[in-house]
Amino acid sequence: MEQRTLTFSIFRYNPATPEITPRMQDFQLDENPNMTVFIALNRLREEQDPSLMFDFVCRAAICGSCAMLINGRPQLACKTLTADLPDHITLMPLPVFKLVGDLSVDTGTWFRQMCETTEAWIHTDAKFNPKAEEERMDNAIALDIYEAERCIECGCCIASCATANIRDDFLGAAGINRMARFLIDPRDQRSPAQVFEVMGTDEGVFGCIGLMACDFLCPMEIPLQTQLALVRRKMMAAALSCKCKH
Repeated sequence: MEQRTLTFSIFRYNPATPEITPRMQDFQLDENPNMTVFIALNRLREEQDPSLMFDFVCRAAICGSCAMLINGRPQLACKTLTADLPDHITLMPLPVFKLVGDLSVDTGTWFRQMCETTEAWIHTDAKFNPKAEEERMDNAIALDIYEAERCIECGCCIASCATANIRDDFLGAAGINRMARFLIDPRDQRSPAQVFEVMGTDEGVFGCIGLMACDFLCPMEIPLQTQLALVRRKMMAAALSCKCKH
């Protein structure tokens, strides 16, 4: 196979130097076998421009730090092979999140706010007994919870969401998936009405317009469409129950 020379058009802007306007900068790089976009970026930073900013931690599609727009699609740089891309590759930062610089964005603040809004912890009145045996759980339920917990908070689902791109208060697929995890968990004692306060709104599950780019582009292949359907059913049932009582 003939070696290619790739052209990377990379978004450049540092908010710390606002006098330098945003721009696209082109780099050329010889392609190596099994090269990922992450490896290419490291080579560019080491060999051509040490000021290039992007995020990474694990390099194994676990941390979610290296998510960016690769030819317009939210993807993980460490999971994307250059062999699957054309000779000209455009790299942009994820939208929605605050720009740190170049390809680096602050997903942490967004996800922290999402966790606080959804109160992403087990709600229970049970008193903790350190001497008690571990509470047993049905295997099928545990697997359903694990499915939701596979989210690596990369932000790809949020960046691809039409609603999240126009509304900064929308919890998006990540928030809906997080709430689904607690609706499945039998240890969580929140009432349907309490969950409805958070998710039964336009900021929650009813703000989704159903394009499902989140489901299509999730690098972990979490069934976000299924999670959305679960939460919507629960919220509609809660709304009907509340209406009947009044």
